[in-house]
Amino acid sequence: MLSERRLEVLRAIVQDYVGTEEPVGSKALTERHALGVSPATVRNDMAVLEDEGYIQQPHTSAGRVPTDKGYRLFVDRLTSVKPLSGAERRAIGNFLDGAVDLDDVVARTVRLLAQLTRQVAIVQYPSLTRSTVRHVELLALAPARVMLVLITDTGRVEQRLVDVPAPVGETVLADLRARLNSRVVGRRFSDVPPLVQELPEGFEPDDRPSVQVVLATLLETLVEETEERIMLGGTANLTRFGHDFPLTIRPVLEALEEQVVLLKLLGEAKDSGVTVRIGHENFHEGLNSTSVVSVGYGSGDEAVAKLGVVGPTRMDYPGTMGAVRAVARYVGQILAES
Repeated sequence: MLSERRLEVLRAIVQDYVGTEEPVGSKALTERHALGVSPATVRNDMAVLEDEGYIQQPHTSAGRVPTDKGYRLFVDRLTSVKPLSGAERRAIGNFLDGAVDLDDVVARTVRLLAQLTRQVAIVQYPSLTRSTVRHVELLALAPARVMLVLITDTGRVEQRLVDVPAPVGETVLADLRARLNSRVVGRRFSDVPPLVQELPEGFEPDDRPSVQVVLATLLETLVEETEERIMLGGTANLTRFGHDFPLTIRPVLEALEEQVVLLKLLGEAKDSGVTVRIGHENFHEGLNSTSVVSVGYGSGDEAVAKLGVVGPTRMDYPGTMGAVRAVARYVGQILAES
């Protein structure tokens, strides 16, 4: 365990390196920070930090920079994330409140995160498997064709065309719509099948085959493994950090092009609380020079999807963690109110 003083020295090194992009020397540390000890003591503390793998010396410089291990300790020992200013909070609210549907919410969230953090933003669409039913609509398009519309608590809308074996009257359709909604609204998708199993028995024998086809389509929609969708934005921000990537930025860009990689990155985020993966903690080799800050968001206590940012390990962790958490909270509020 590091002493509190050496932890303070490490914090100062991380803050200065993130702020200046220059390796940090003991003289600069004592001039910029009230560490309360002599430059010689700071040099000794830096030597210990280097021996223990928290900082390292780039071969071209006399100063030191944090290692992945150093950033990890810095993040783990953060007492608080940086709160957003009132102006930033208002800007988030104003920007997201104008969204017209779920696609717009996700698109706005990506742009907002990229602008706030100046990193690459990733937002996952809400997962159907974690959603609850908000409403089921049935519309007659032709005597023997019905449109089924499933609306989730996250604002996601799934539409299916259903060809039924016999014409269905508006009265039957309205009856089925009412009975369906009375049973499934507010229910998790996994809870729905047994709730609608006996519904056809309440209809006239001639109407039951059509009711069964509509219900079968609804159940297929609920259990369908729909492709997880992700939206990415702000990739151009990485070009500002060219010197933060050892050889080239290409491996990072190639990793970000793979949907499976992005889903796995976000999948590591917890439902509540911000998750930070630093450098070599990332499973994908192309992202070993980056950090990923992510969090779950949702309309209630449970996350229905994840969002986050990817940037160089030389990152403003308190500010980035604060921004990611704040945006997730706002998106969750919008989904709850939509």
